Amino acid sequence: MRPAHLDLLLSPINKLKGVGPKIENIINKLGINLNIHFLWHFPYKIIEKKYYENIHDAPLNQFVTLKIEVIKHYPSKFRRQPYRVSCLANETAIDIVYFNARHPVIRSILPPKSFKMISGKLEFFKNKFQITHPSNIENVTDIQLLREKEPVYSLTAGLNMKTFIKLSNQVLDSIPNLKEWIEERLLLKYNFISWKEAIEKLHNPEIEDTYSEKNIFRRRLAFDELLAHQLAICIIRTIDNKKVSVVFKNNNKLKNDLIENLEFKLTNSQINVVDEIQKDLVSNKQMIRLLQGDVGSGKTIVALISMLTVIESGYQVTLMAPTSILAYQHYENISKLILNLPIEIDILTGKDKGKKRIEKLDKIKDGTTQIIIGTHALIQEGVKFNKLGLSVIDEQHRFGVYQRMAFNYKGFRPSILVMSATPIPRTLTLAAYGDMDESRLIEKPIGRKPIKTSSLTLKKEKNLIERIKKKINNSKDKFFWICPLIEESQELDLKAATDRYIALNKIFKNKVMLIHGQLSEKDKELTMEKFKDEDYRILVATTVIEVGIDIKSATTIIIEHAERFGLAQLHQLRGRVGRNDEESYCILLHKENINDTAKKRLDIMTNTNDGFLIAEEDLKIRGPGEVLGKRQSGLPSFNIADLSYDGDLLEEAKLYAENIISYDPQLDQNKNLKDLLYIHERDTAIKTLNAG
Repeated sequence: MRPAHLDLLLSPINKLKGVGPKIENIINKLGINLNIHFLWHFPYKIIEKKYYENIHDAPLNQFVTLKIEVIKHYPSKFRRQPYRVSCLANETAIDIVYFNARHPVIRSILPPKSFKMISGKLEFFKNKFQITHPSNIENVTDIQLLREKEPVYSLTAGLNMKTFIKLSNQVLDSIPNLKEWIEERLLLKYNFISWKEAIEKLHNPEIEDTYSEKNIFRRRLAFDELLAHQLAICIIRTIDNKKVSVVFKNNNKLKNDLIENLEFKLTNSQINVVDEIQKDLVSNKQMIRLLQGDVGSGKTIVALISMLTVIESGYQVTLMAPTSILAYQHYENISKLILNLPIEIDILTGKDKGKKRIEKLDKIKDGTTQIIIGTHALIQEGVKFNKLGLSVIDEQHRFGVYQRMAFNYKGFRPSILVMSATPIPRTLTLAAYGDMDESRLIEKPIGRKPIKTSSLTLKKEKNLIERIKKKINNSKDKFFWICPLIEESQELDLKAATDRYIALNKIFKNKVMLIHGQLSEKDKELTMEKFKDEDYRILVATTVIEVGIDIKSATTIIIEHAERFGLAQLHQLRGRVGRNDEESYCILLHKENINDTAKKRLDIMTNTNDGFLIAEEDLKIRGPGEVLGKRQSGLPSFNIADLSYDGDLLEEAKLYAENIISYDPQLDQNKNLKDLLYIHERDTAIKTLNAG
């Protein structure tokens, strides 16, 4: 039951005075649905509106406050003409200007012969002073209502600053005094003031330097939000750990047979991660583990070894991939690896229809099929497993949280192994995957050489093509050529993939193929098969090949207009080569003149192959919302915290939350922390606590 003292803050905004259905819909567009969301919608700057007795002393193109006398209204005769109100400011003529204005409204707020205090940006146009769309108009007797400094909030169409501030102040004036939930040690360490004071100062335009990302008031509220998130994760993990899952036998025959027949040796990193997963599988708790590994670090073989432990205990396993191309690739690779083992494997995608699909579903249902590879088709209606013990989810950042947890609703609590080849910065891992244990593969397979990366300006394109000609004549190597657009764009001066394909095909007759996101899944698969198996040498592609494509004969990737790509994406694309023991190359083609951020990205790419280091740098440059993409990643939406700046606070919040839950798992001794969970809409955790 939510405490009564939070009712007003957590009520819909239509409970505020002056909010009807129309204004509610407009404000909702700002992400403000509950009253408390006004508190998180901070001003992005302050404006000074100093009062000037004499208009000639007032600075042009700045916000000022003047006393005016309204003389005459000049309504617009045509639609695009401005509405002008002729006024005097201490005997000097000035116009108040409106566009697309409603005449009766302006007449009511600026009646002729009245004296008003007016604030706005002072301009000089056609030898006359003017203020366009003033921010404040008050009666002379209400001069105390005009503040010299005023907060400026980001708004949306149909909403003016005066209305917004009026509504926001209703909420600000009713903030309750809540009991402090941060211990004294941390308040002193970070020099934090109270929750209520921090909010008031951030919305108070008289306070200087409150709008920078690192200011102390915002950081206080960011810590609160991160603490609420980490508390929720700790509560859910604690409850989950009490729930018994399948216990697998520690048989090693299938696993040992596989390892003995491998053509390569496992790295120390792979051996350590296999052991971590093995310990989870033989415990009585459900494994929910994130396996991070850089491009080509050998995640699939680790997943397969884990699958064999589960199969040997009499259970089925699934591997879910985001695309059918990647699913088929996994199916082919794993089928080869288990060729001599007594295991039934099959693949299920959206393409399976009719009788063929029914046959596959029957074998899954009766347990005949032990390894089921597939896309999201695996969690659709009609798919029933006999005894599902482990679900492996590849490229987790392409799936939402629903897909990750959907297997829990298939009648079992299988162990879950989530794999990501996109190295995730530690702060994002804690935020998006804090409910999981984490393993990292930090070594490349033995014999793999680092990819040599260089950058070239587009002026040297002809030289590059000559080098490709020589290599094609003297080897069987294949090339990827990546373009950022599918069709020509006049706004972005880029060569489209289709144009690049035509140009290269003229030079390398019948040796070039094209693949992009607008092709059907079937056409993409056919293109990839032809490129892999036939004598095509160059594949022109958009970023559709970014994830998981494994063509070992491809040794060079050219990324055109590399300055347009993010670091993580460049690194993912680079990982399409270097998948054998031969020298591999990545060439970053870019414009002659690029900005400092793009230069920094290209320098990082040419200096390191370490995906985890690249991910951290990417977070600094682009911010968390861009690194993974919030919608695709299940990355939590933070109203205040910014993980680019607040990584240290996230670490601190995690330790603090874990400590609290370790001695007070029900928050009986820390009831004020339940207020914090409600305020930041993490009340699912409270429901979880109550349900036990």
